[in-house]
Amino acid sequence: MVHVSLPTQTLPETDTRPEGVDHTGDDDPKVFHYVRKEKIAESAVLGSHVVALCGEVFPVTRSPKPGAPVCPDCKRIYQAMPPGGS
Repeated sequence: MVHVSLPTQTLPETDTRPEGVDHTGDDDPKVFHYVRKEKIAESAVLGSHVVALCGEVFPVTRSPKPGAPVCPDCKRIYQAMPPGGS
């Protein structure tokens, strides 16, 4: 399975942020995934992979546009997390 990284955006007051990975044929992501913020820069610079809340693994290369669809599993997990992402 080939993983292609996609856009990210910062979420206020949390330790996660969405990261896109699933693509459609026109290079637009189907959904974006939540990953730990502290791993974003490392992945973008070093090319290391990040692990989304839902378990998806991929490298970071781009940022999502506002209003982009979020992975339903990541969203469910994120919403169940206590404030601060602990």
